[in-house]
Amino acid sequence: MKQLILVFVGGGFGSVLRFIIGKWLNNSESGIPFGTFAANIIGSLLIGIILGLAVKNNNLLTQNQTILLATGFCGGFTTFSTFAYENHVFLKAGDFTSFALYTIASFIVGFLAVFLGMYLAK
Repeated sequence: MKQLILVFVGGGFGSVLRFIIGKWLNNSESGIPFGTFAANIIGSLLIGIILGLAVKNNNLLTQNQTILLATGFCGGFTTFSTFAYENHVFLKAGDFTSFALYTIASFIVGFLAVFLGMYLAK
């Protein structure tokens, strides 16, 4: 039960922060979802750091802290559903260039951010 509460609290904070970043960075004029992109990349970097620290330094983060931060906060902060919807909007509008750039950049930069986070945690 304690771990469920940790995920709930961490996810709440992550979701609120993602909402704020989206309001701040998403541009309705250009339609480019910079806020979602930033949240997903920052979240990828953070989860790499958090899990890297949890794996490398067993005593640095407890299991509960890892659940709060990685599963809860990063899970609430990043968003695949919004990413998928924004790509749907690009495709529906026939904006195949934005669709391709956003999708490819999200995957490549996201993976690189996780790897960078794991490296930084060493």
